Amino acid sequence: MSMKSNAISMNNKAVAALPKHLLQFAVDQRYDDYTPVDHAVWRFIMRQNTFFLREYAHKLYFQGLLDTGISFDRIPRIEEMNEILGKIGWGGVAVDGFIPPAAFMEFQAYRVLVIACDMRQINHIEYTPAPDIVHEAAGHAPIIVDSEYADYLQRFGEVGAKAMSSKKDFELYEAIRHLSILKEQQNPDVEELDKATKLVEERQKNLGDPSEMALLSRLHWWTVEYGLIGPLDKPKIYGAGLLSSIGESVSCLEPHVKKIPYSIDAQNTPFDITTKQPQLFVTRDFKQLSDVLEEFASRMAFRVGGLEGIRKAIACHNTATCEYSSGLQVSGTFTEVIESDGNRPIYLRTTGPTALAFRNQELAGHGRDYHKEGFGSPIGGWKETELVEGQPAKLEFESGVVVKGKIEGLLRREDKLLLITFSDCTAKYRDRVLFDPSWGTYDMAVGSEVVSVFNGAADNDAYNQVALVPRERTIKSPSDAKRKRLENLFAQVRDIREHKVGYERLGEIWETQQKEHADDWLLSMEIFEILDETGQQNALKQQVMTFLNGRKTIDKDNATLIEWGFRLVTYHKTNLETAGQSR
Repeated sequence: MSMKSNAISMNNKAVAALPKHLLQFAVDQRYDDYTPVDHAVWRFIMRQNTFFLREYAHKLYFQGLLDTGISFDRIPRIEEMNEILGKIGWGGVAVDGFIPPAAFMEFQAYRVLVIACDMRQINHIEYTPAPDIVHEAAGHAPIIVDSEYADYLQRFGEVGAKAMSSKKDFELYEAIRHLSILKEQQNPDVEELDKATKLVEERQKNLGDPSEMALLSRLHWWTVEYGLIGPLDKPKIYGAGLLSSIGESVSCLEPHVKKIPYSIDAQNTPFDITTKQPQLFVTRDFKQLSDVLEEFASRMAFRVGGLEGIRKAIACHNTATCEYSSGLQVSGTFTEVIESDGNRPIYLRTTGPTALAFRNQELAGHGRDYHKEGFGSPIGGWKETELVEGQPAKLEFESGVVVKGKIEGLLRREDKLLLITFSDCTAKYRDRVLFDPSWGTYDMAVGSEVVSVFNGAADNDAYNQVALVPRERTIKSPSDAKRKRLENLFAQVRDIREHKVGYERLGEIWETQQKEHADDWLLSMEIFEILDETGQQNALKQQVMTFLNGRKTIDKDNATLIEWGFRLVTYHKTNLETAGQSR
């Protein structure tokens, strides 16, 4: 989708600072596409959540709702949220459903929330397997008003953006995205749904040793998405997945959901994004989250480099970066590492377009187009040799690699030698030819070791890599003539509630709903709520209540929701009466 028009708000500093390669994920919110039914579903969820969560959510949640200016009555506009998020140094960007984990993490590193703008369907009002605006705006946004938690979220993004992933990770991500899209449809094909479910299960089982990204995704899931905080026996909710799910926010604190003290061991517990969780992790405080994250990060390839890191780069089958001790960064698809007898990396090789950088800035003349067929270079030190431009040289590495040729150039940055360019060059290791003079100019990286290995290119914008943007788009539910008539009824009821006039029309609206949309319960609940609050048309109110109670007996899926609707009406009525008596 085009980045033009109002797809992204550059008035927000965090959003304006985003690099170009992330902008390809941004879409337009298309606010006018939300229907009156969508706004009614939002209102029901928000009012139910705040009713229940006032006792069970982290104390910051309600302050956060106020501070981020999120309306309970209508779906928020992202530009409105950006005005308020900007005051705490954050921003938001609309995206289409799930985006790849590495991109998601990098947005977070820039203090930008990615907001999936779809609105869950009424049949998924309790819980949706797909990310939607309830989850993002009402789940994630309010908690980041806490600076300690916001810093944790940003740091998680920085660490996650560098995490090495595997080809199998991306295949699993695609399968989960596809399943979530199917599940959010109103009437998904049963066979297709079964096939998609089995594919997710199959890919989860055959993931092999989980990559850094897979393990980090688990830590993210059990904290940012599904985290509990406080004492183990009486924790509070702070995870966005729980805060945005009326069904799971109610059930998650019950005894049948196992509560486990949070630690780095949470990385060993996989999760299923399409169903409720059988166990949750409880952190003592937000500081513990940061401590565990740093403990995990200390073992990652971007911190330790070396042979293990290079092997992870090869396993990912995608763009990664190896950074030499000199500071030179090699970005490309790594396909080989030669090891010494002592299991040390002594030569690495990429295949296909490769770029060289220093401090995350591409070196002039060393982009993808120049190194389009790949790059290979030794790792390690060599016997002391005089290096003079225009003169021949022979470098005998401690590993046994030998490079000899005429020095055409010595590239330095900040007094560090990064690269030696040879002509008429031969590079060999024992009997193996690593570079032949007929292949052209040889650019040799300089560095005694590989100190860091991380996901993606060092200079992503210059590398101009087309990210793995999902091909499958989320599906918007079709709105036929019958559905539009129902939407119109919701719009009329909303107008009556907001303007406090036209109550006499409620009976006619309800009769129309009964004739044309007898299976809809939410509109009846809104009518019942207005009648109860205003004390008008008691006979009609009784009819509506009888209908809703009848729906509870024949519609088991929505019986709990209807009961919750009644509970909320009673709660507000009691509060109004109490307020009246106290005057």
